[in-house]
Order: sequence, then structure tokens, then C-alpha cells
Amino acid sequence: MKREETQTISKRTKIGERKFLTFSLDREEYGIEILRVREIIGVMDVTYVPGTPDFVRGVINLRGKIIPVIDLKYKFGLGEAEITEKSCIIVVDVNSNGRVIQTGLLVDSVSEVLDVGDEDIEETPSFGDGVRVDFILGMAKVGDRVKILLDVDKVLSTAEILQVASLRNEVEQE
Repeated sequence: MKREETQTISKRTKIGERKFLTFSLDREEYGIEILRVREIIGVMDVTYVPGTPDFVRGVINLRGKIIPVIDLKYKFGLGEAEITEKSCIIVVDVNSNGRVIQTGLLVDSVSEVLDVGDEDIEETPSFGDGVRVDFILGMAKVGDRVKILLDVDKVLSTAEILQVASLRNEVEQE
């Protein structure tokens, strides 16, 4: 390996830097820690399950495993996701009460994996009482843009996670 390549690699993996998978919803860019991502798949047939919250698209059968699919755009109040050729499902591990639940996040498109230094992550600003922002890890400054970094464990509330987990269990038992 050339000396320049070694220096570039060490710069990218320095302490205090994290990798985020970035994706878009509408015209906004979001990121989730890459270590939480299981895989990225194209949109496949989603089976609607009656009685689920509006933001739950349904479930998919991913190589024999039932995975609930969340319409992240709808969950964030941006309207229902329109499926295009760029749409995809990001399968992530969500930790809840000591359990890991694989969940699919329907997004408009996946952008890239970014290395973000701790010095480039700002705390989430306050938007006043009654505005829930606990699911936002911070705001990443990338060039002249801002990317909203999400805490995948908090995107859904504990009650919502339990509801999604029971949905998966019900479908698996049928």
C-alpha cells in the first residue's frame, strides 16, 4: 500500500469519528449509525396487517424472517412515501428492553456512508415544549449542509416498538 493511501485510511478511521448511512426523505437528509444497519434492500411486496398504526406499512418475508416495515416519511409527518425506483428498505437492529428487533425503514433513497467527526456533530436545538426530539442524536455539519442524525432505538417510542414486535410475533405464528 502506498504511503498516501495509508495516511488517508488512518484519517478516516481516527478516534472520535463515526460512520453513518445517509438517506433522504423528501428533500431532507438523515443518517443512522452504520453499525445498526443489517442490510439495504429494494422495495418488495409488503403485506398489510390490519389494526397497525398508520406509519406501519406491514411486514415483509426476508429470507424466511418476518420484518415489520415502517414508513419513516409518514412517521415523521411528511406524508406517505411514494414508491419509486430509488425507494428502498433499510433493515436495522432496534434495541428495546434488552431485545433486538429487526425493523425495516422505508426511505425515498439511500445516499452514502459518511464519516462524521464528533466535532462536526452539534446538539439538537430545542424547539420548545411538546416537540419530541429525543430520537435525534444530533445535527451533522457536512460541507454547507446539515444532516439529521437519528437514534434508531428512539425513532419509535417504547410502546410503538412493543406493538411492532407483537405484530411480528403474530404474523410468524400464523
